[in-house]
Amino acid sequence: MTDKIEKGPADNQPAGPGASGTPYEAIKAIPVRHYGRWVSGVVVIALLAWIVYAFANGNVIWATVRDKLFDPAVLNGLGNTVIISISSMALGLALGIVFAVMRLSKNPVTSAVSWLYIWFFRGTPVYVQLLVWFNLSLIFQYINLGPIYKNETVDVMTPFMVALLGLGLNEGAYMAEIVRAGIQSVDEGQTEAAHALGMPQTKTMRRIVLPQAMRVIIPPTGNEFINMLKTSSLVSAVQYTELLRASSNIGNTAGAIMEMLFVASFWYLALTSVFSVGQYYLERRFARGSTRNLPPTPFQRLRANLNMFRRTEVAR
Repeated sequence: MTDKIEKGPADNQPAGPGASGTPYEAIKAIPVRHYGRWVSGVVVIALLAWIVYAFANGNVIWATVRDKLFDPAVLNGLGNTVIISISSMALGLALGIVFAVMRLSKNPVTSAVSWLYIWFFRGTPVYVQLLVWFNLSLIFQYINLGPIYKNETVDVMTPFMVALLGLGLNEGAYMAEIVRAGIQSVDEGQTEAAHALGMPQTKTMRRIVLPQAMRVIIPPTGNEFINMLKTSSLVSAVQYTELLRASSNIGNTAGAIMEMLFVASFWYLALTSVFSVGQYYLERRFARGSTRNLPPTPFQRLRANLNMFRRTEVAR
C-alpha cells in the first residue's frame, strides 16, 4: 500500500503520527499572465503620448496660455462663473423642494401646476430660455407688480438677472424630480409614525422625511452642480461676463482664440475638480447613518498603502 502524500503550509516536515515521514508537498502559486492587459496598457499609453506630442508641436503658443491663466479679466470671469453657478443652484434647489412637495401633494391643482412647470422647463433647451428672458422687453415694456414694484423691463433684466432666471428655473425642474425621488425613497412608515405622534404634515416633511431623503438627493445634486458650472458658459450669449466670455474677449482682441479656449478649459477643470472633492465628502457625511463602516477616503487608502510598504521594507 503506497503512502499518502499530504499537502501543508510547511516544507520538509514529517507527515505526522502513523505516516511514513514523507515530506509535505510545496505549493507554488503561479500567477496567471494577462498579456492582453499589458498590450492594452501599452496601446493606451502610446495614444496618450501621441496626443500630447501632437498638441505640444501644434500651432499653439503655450506661453500665452501660461501668461493668461491669471489675467485679471480671466479671474474676474472665473469669479462670476462661481457666483452665477452657486446662485442658480441655490434657486434651483429651493424651487425643486417646493415643486417636489407640490407634485406629491394630494391637491390636484398644486400637483398639476408642478407637473406643468417640470414639463415645460425640462422640455425646452436652457439656451432658448436664456434668450427668452433676455428679450422679454420685446413682449413687456414694464414689469408691473401693482403697488409692490414697477420698472422698465430692460432695467430689471440685467445680464445677471437673465442668467439667474434662465439657469435657476431650468435647474429647478430637474431638482424637483431629484427631490421627489429622494422623498419617495423614505419608507412610508416614517411618515405614519410621525403622524401618530401628532406631528403636522409640514413638520413631518421638514424634520423626518427630508433629512433621511438627503442621502439619496445629495449625489445627483452634486452632479447637477458640476453640470451647472459648465452650463453657465451659455450665459455668455446674454452678455454676462463669465469665464468663457472673458476668455473669448481676450482671445478676439489678442488674436489668441485657441490659447484662451485652453485657458477657459483649464479653469473649468479646476472648478469641477474642487467641487467634486467637496461632493465626495458631503456624500460621506450623509451616508453615516446608512452604512456601518464607511469606505476609506483616497487619502486613507494612500496612507494604508504607504504603511504596508514600510512594513514590508522593515520585514526584509
